[in-house]
Formats: sequence, structure tokens, C-alpha cells
Amino acid sequence: MEVQGRIKMVGETQTFGSNGFRKREIVVTTEEQYPQHIMVEFVQDKCDLLNSYKAGQQVKININLRGREWVNPQGETKYFNSIQGWRIEAVQAAASGDMPPVPPTEAFEPVSDLNEGDNDDLPF
Repeated sequence: MEVQGRIKMVGETQTFGSNGFRKREIVVTTEEQYPQHIMVEFVQDKCDLLNSYKAGQQVKININLRGREWVNPQGETKYFNSIQGWRIEAVQAAASGDMPPVPPTEAFEPVSDLNEGDNDDLPF
């Protein structure tokens, strides 16, 4: 799966526990009719992937959805979801919107006139 949009915020790397678990968060705003602010976590060695990115950049992030179950001290079962990133790349915005690039005119051969001797403009 992937999420694409403009970076709103890149967080600092956080370290937890005695084993040095690392986590870094990034928020991406999607560009659709109803934009969404999606928070994606990068963990352990993937935290360093965010070093060269900053707010305002267009990116595509490959993600995995993670879910877990937790039973609280009162015995109630709770469920949590997280979005975990594993790859990020910059997306270059097309200068002319969603239009495909126009090939250069040299790519086309001139069309020869099939009726070179006929000066009649009528199609029949």
C-alpha cells in the first residue's frame, strides 16, 4: 500500500526503553477532494530515511498497516492500529498538471498527400 501527498511535518527521532527502540513520525496531507492528514511511523533503522525530507515536499510512502490487541488491567480488550512506513520517495509535480508530456515534433513523419494529382477538395 502507499500514501501520497505533501509533507506537513517531520518529527524528531524518539528513543524508548533500555533496548533503544527508535521511532520517527511524519505527517502527510493527501491532495484529494477532502484532504487527510495521515501520520506514518518509521521505526528502528527506517527512521534515517526521513533525514533528507522537509515540510512542503511531495512524497510517496510505501506503508504496512499494523494492528494489535491489548487487555487493560480491568480485563477489557482494546485494539490499536498504526501505519508503518518502510520506503519514501520524492514525487516531482508535473508542470502541466495531469496531462501527459507532448512528444517533440521531430517524432512525427510528414503525411504525404494520397491524391497528389487530384485538386478536388470534395471527399467523394
